Amino acid sequence: MKMVRHVGWPIATPYLVGLSLLIFVPAIAVSVLAFTEFNGITDPRFTGLDNFTRLVSDDLFWLALGNSFVYALISVPLRLFGALALALLLHRKGALDGAGRVAAFVPTLVPDVTWALLWLWILNPLYGPIAALSAGFGLGSPELLTDPWSTRIALAVMGSFQLGEGFLIALAVRRSIPTRIYEASMVDGGRPWFTLRHLTLPLMAPALALLALRDLILTLQVNFTAALFVTNGGPHYATTYVPLFVYRVAFRYLRLGYASTISVTMFVLTAVIVFVQYRLARRWRLL
Repeated sequence: MKMVRHVGWPIATPYLVGLSLLIFVPAIAVSVLAFTEFNGITDPRFTGLDNFTRLVSDDLFWLALGNSFVYALISVPLRLFGALALALLLHRKGALDGAGRVAAFVPTLVPDVTWALLWLWILNPLYGPIAALSAGFGLGSPELLTDPWSTRIALAVMGSFQLGEGFLIALAVRRSIPTRIYEASMVDGGRPWFTLRHLTLPLMAPALALLALRDLILTLQVNFTAALFVTNGGPHYATTYVPLFVYRVAFRYLRLGYASTISVTMFVLTAVIVFVQYRLARRWRLL
């Protein structure tokens, strides 16, 4: 046991050092700057709770927060349902299923900027493929990037295709279910829908709940690239999400203290939402 402990620390040390430098130290620095007025040039000036008071009356922050939650409410269920559906379809081993698993994971490997530029072409209302198909069927030009709600939905759908990690987890969980359970269900005359509803989904529920928690956290943080490159936060601030809002406040207006306040507030709100979601999922499991 002592030898295992001595071997474990050298292996874990690089990870712990990187975690401290990239996560803990910046988090502490942001938490301190949240109570200051800081422009990145002069020394920070302590202002107490002034930034938080300003945040309460900042209409643009509340608009960005609402946009972020709308994005999450659309994107998270789509990504979770897509990962589950693909895992159920492709859990059997075979050549075709192998190609399907690769195809399901490929969008996750595409860099965010490349993915955003690809969808900028797809959603372009003038010469994109969707506009061409719409014109070919005589439906006119779609308002994918000009109408606020159409743009919100389009960006959420765009993000829902990058579900590779969730798909792999759901696939592993589905394959871990013993086959004898399904054999017993077939012997008892269980139909596919009955088996899916009363066996597969309940057995996969704990993993799906954790996936939903993880996906909610990621979705509130990783929508920056799409909002910046595809819509630039528009139209009419419809896709100005909190990460993009923080970026503009910090680096366009050089209000790093106020941007830190927004980041800390968003962290607290996300933690509260995840805690509530966890409690609801746990209560659902106990029913």
